[in-house]
Amino acid sequence: MNASLEWIKQYVKGLDCSAEEYKDAVTLTGTMVEGYESLGEDLDKIVVGRIEKIDRHPDADKLIVCQLNIGKDELLQIVTGAPNLKEKDIVPVVLDGGKVACDHDGNRVKGGVKIKKGKLRGVESFGMMCSVEELGSSRDMFPDAPEDGVYVFNPDKAPALGSDAVEALGLDDVIFEHEITSNRVDCYGVVGIAREAAATFNKEFVYPPVECKGNDEKASDYIKVTTEDTKLCRRYCARVVKNLKIEPSPKWMQRRLSSQGIRPINNIVDITNYIMAEFGQPMHAFDLSTVAGAQIIVKRAKDGDKFVTLDGQERNLDSDVLMICDGEKPIGIAGIMGGENSMITDSAKTLLFEAACFDGTNIRLSSKRIGLRTDASSKFEKGLDPNLTLEALNSACQLIEYLGAGEVVGGVVDVYNDVATESRVKLEPDKINGLLGTDISKEDMISYMKRVDLQYDEKTGEIVAPSWRQDIHESADLAEEVARFYGYDKIPTTLPKGEATMGGISFKMKVEKTARDVAEYCGFSQGMTYSFESPKVFDKLLIPEDHELRKVVSILNPLGEDYSVMRTQPLHGILTSLSNNYNRRNKDVKLYELANIYLPGDKEGVDLDAIKKKFGTTDVLPNERMQFVLGFYGDGDFFTMKGVIEEFFEKVGMTGKITYNPETDRPYLHPGRKADVCYKGKVVGYLGEVHPLVCKNYEIGEKTYIGVIDMPAMMEYVNYTRRYEGIPKFPAVTRDISMIIPKDVMVGTIEDIIAKKGGGHLESYSLFDIYEGSQIKEGFKSVAYTITFRGKEKTLEEGDISKPMDKIYAALEEIGVELRK
Repeated sequence: MNASLEWIKQYVKGLDCSAEEYKDAVTLTGTMVEGYESLGEDLDKIVVGRIEKIDRHPDADKLIVCQLNIGKDELLQIVTGAPNLKEKDIVPVVLDGGKVACDHDGNRVKGGVKIKKGKLRGVESFGMMCSVEELGSSRDMFPDAPEDGVYVFNPDKAPALGSDAVEALGLDDVIFEHEITSNRVDCYGVVGIAREAAATFNKEFVYPPVECKGNDEKASDYIKVTTEDTKLCRRYCARVVKNLKIEPSPKWMQRRLSSQGIRPINNIVDITNYIMAEFGQPMHAFDLSTVAGAQIIVKRAKDGDKFVTLDGQERNLDSDVLMICDGEKPIGIAGIMGGENSMITDSAKTLLFEAACFDGTNIRLSSKRIGLRTDASSKFEKGLDPNLTLEALNSACQLIEYLGAGEVVGGVVDVYNDVATESRVKLEPDKINGLLGTDISKEDMISYMKRVDLQYDEKTGEIVAPSWRQDIHESADLAEEVARFYGYDKIPTTLPKGEATMGGISFKMKVEKTARDVAEYCGFSQGMTYSFESPKVFDKLLIPEDHELRKVVSILNPLGEDYSVMRTQPLHGILTSLSNNYNRRNKDVKLYELANIYLPGDKEGVDLDAIKKKFGTTDVLPNERMQFVLGFYGDGDFFTMKGVIEEFFEKVGMTGKITYNPETDRPYLHPGRKADVCYKGKVVGYLGEVHPLVCKNYEIGEKTYIGVIDMPAMMEYVNYTRRYEGIPKFPAVTRDISMIIPKDVMVGTIEDIIAKKGGGHLESYSLFDIYEGSQIKEGFKSVAYTITFRGKEKTLEEGDISKPMDKIYAALEEIGVELRK
């Protein structure tokens, strides 16, 4: 946001400071100045002169000798080659020993270019007449300047001879570049900047007087306004001006607009831009003769609509874009740009001035959607104060009357759908002092607030913030106001106050840390892979077309097809990493990852009603689940992976029975070497050898094993509480049993029988031998267990052991087990 010091001083009574003082002071109070440009920095001894006589140079056809009156008794002789001069022209003249900002080619020279008297082809010259480029400016700021030649003042409004030409040209000004935060939308106009400057220097702020009644007619007789979408258009004001006189705007307005980087066009367009720069409120003007039905309708566009804007470009619209329409057609994109079909031309006689307050979020999204961002949209998207709308519109009409640009019709059409009100925050001096570490009195705090129009209500003890201060919501905001005007440099260094906390990590993070510790203890290295994947991954993993895993969450703006969907399984990343290691001839590679997958459908732990209310759908959030993924090739087998998983379960307190179900639908695993991992009847993961075809697809030439634990599924069983028992007082008794069992009977079934029939004295059991060979009949295998019994109250006798063992034998024989005696 640019603002000239001369413009700021118009609203701050008695402001007298240097550019550096202004920069330092307002930066400390929160309106940061990134830099400034002093327009007259390299200009010296430049006065106003009038050419009294012009003679030809005796020895040069392209040079002339001018005699200038600079307000003294004798004339000053200057030789020049400027082609645009004539007698009685009033021009800026740099005297002997003075300086200009640029050389003859328009290149800025640091420190300026010093001008000395001398001779040009034998004729003495005692100075130089200046172009706007030599004065460090441009034709953007002085549109009436010649393209090649000396600048000539308007003779009807020329300054006094001998006076300071830099001041007469307005080049004694300073242009400040302010960095305005998005929450201080009131400072996106020079009035807001000036209000902050007045508060900073504790000067009186003079609000620009606004009064424009117009003639005895009524604007409502000329135009009707309807807002169909009251949510997106909070307020819409319209006034009418007839008997237009379109002409260049005055020099002072052109220069102020140029200081903002705005190119002057004509008085009507310049007035709308001037109001936007002054108040931060965008405006627009329509040729009323092009407004069909003499009515304005604010409504949404339709999907597929097209519209040609003022820049001649056709824009593609949809139903989220708000339009300004007349009785037949759209004539402008709300808050962004008007239409070519209603633009102001030199033949326009009556115009419609509009000022409105639109929904900032919609303007920002619409601007991105149609690919057009303007000065107006950049201000609307911040969220303007609707109470400023009419004030700015009346000020524009006041300028119309002041410049004689037309006749303002009385009255205004004002559609105000959602009235903005002041906000109130309790003033708590002790709380503010505690936060800042200061000892500022309540009275001083109130005085700081009043500098920026934050009034104190004695009855309620509240600070009342006007609607344009949209950043005042709570006590911390008031503390900021106190701090910036008290002075950040005055606030002492203090230690924070509060009670110490125990600290630590969350339960979820503790489980994840255990997973990492176990994996790394077992020789696995951590990997990290992308959550974005290609749909082609499912084919590599042999996942059928109708499988649930193919139901994905698609990315709206993917980097490409290879990153177009969110992964629904974690295998592709780990297998790709293993493949890279294998193809680089690394042996015995073990990798793990804590990887999130994203499943469409039900969202666990999400307030679906709140999501639907905000976005209109619940499809915006997938079910995000963390997976503990283990993978390796080389040294190890199925049971190695099984041991790592059981080690992890033991470390997180899942000491119950873990079972494995080989009847699992995992097409990417080997049909005979896979299993679901179950705990208390619930599937919490799976493990197995990777299918040979999948290994081939990933170019892995060795048997590869995968283990995956679904962290959310196992969380309810995690228990870090440990119970300890004393050292046994009585001896243990062991029994070994060996049996011949069918191959299709799993050892888990055997262990279930031992656990159920072992009785109250059963302490443990362990498998110590499995044998398959020629000595065992075909279709069977030999299995041997050690079973341990121990009494807690006494030493066990034979009868205490034989009874449970007989029950175990009987149950085993029922499932076809042959005991080896």
